[in-house]
Amino acid sequence: VLHEGTQYSFHVSARATPEPADTTIGPMRLEIVEPMHSCRVTIDENETGVSADLLFEGRTANIEEPRHSLAGGSRRIMDTTRFAQLGFWSGWIEIGGRRLELERDTMRGTKDRSWGVRPVGGGDPRGAPSLDRSGGLFFLWAPLHWGDMGSHFQLFEDRYGRPLYQVGAFLPVYSSTDDLPGVVDEATEHMRSLEHDLRFEPNSRMIASATLSMTSVDSDLVHHIELEKLFTFRMKGIGYAHPEWSHGVWKGELEMAVEQWDLSDVDENEYTNQHVQHLVRARMGERVGIGVLEQNCLGPYKPYGFGDFLDRT
Repeated sequence: VLHEGTQYSFHVSARATPEPADTTIGPMRLEIVEPMHSCRVTIDENETGVSADLLFEGRTANIEEPRHSLAGGSRRIMDTTRFAQLGFWSGWIEIGGRRLELERDTMRGTKDRSWGVRPVGGGDPRGAPSLDRSGGLFFLWAPLHWGDMGSHFQLFEDRYGRPLYQVGAFLPVYSSTDDLPGVVDEATEHMRSLEHDLRFEPNSRMIASATLSMTSVDSDLVHHIELEKLFTFRMKGIGYAHPEWSHGVWKGELEMAVEQWDLSDVDENEYTNQHVQHLVRARMGERVGIGVLEQNCLGPYKPYGFGDFLDRT
């Protein structure tokens, strides 16, 4: 949770049970209310002082992203399939001594879900660790809410800016989950030729503003989306590159913790702060929308002149 310049994180870890459908971890539960339509996240009162009751309801059907298969040398480090969905969030969170209310009529958000092999839990322990960081990673993800539709933009590129995986779409929106047309909406307008023009903060890899472009599959119409950054959420708060609470690391039978940090003290050039989501105001012609732009840019990337792992020039 990012609130008034402070980012808070609640972490909980426990031994997984033999039952894959058991989604309870200590005081935290994920309940699938209606598959691919709605789910609820709850945190019961506990010693950390963090609790919540949050309901997600789909505003769009799901958009399937391409299968992501990445290797490090001869080892498969990622092989996943994933979907994303735009929707409404409602409920409340108590954190940092405050209760935050989320109203369905005004609160927009996303959820996504992936399955498969990911570089978590320390990765593959066999053999010597790789010293090669020359390959790098360039990743953008931008789910956006508009008044009359949703949009999706996601891509992986290599160090030369060549596309590895990309998917873009405009999605119809619905006021109720009862109106959602199943898992996939056949009325989704798919895009091709995803491109980006990013402007960065001085002496940093942090995006300051962006223009995203994609072309309709059924025509040559190019759509340009301008993104204005409002603030930035550090993804280490949910485990990515976190030095202590990384994904899949054994912490014991049950461990919980809460951490917080002042965003004005964050070193934007430190490795664990590179993977972020920017809350953005979006504009496309006369439309105005809201959403996030997620970025993770590590290693060399020729189109923007980035050199070594965290080089900023």
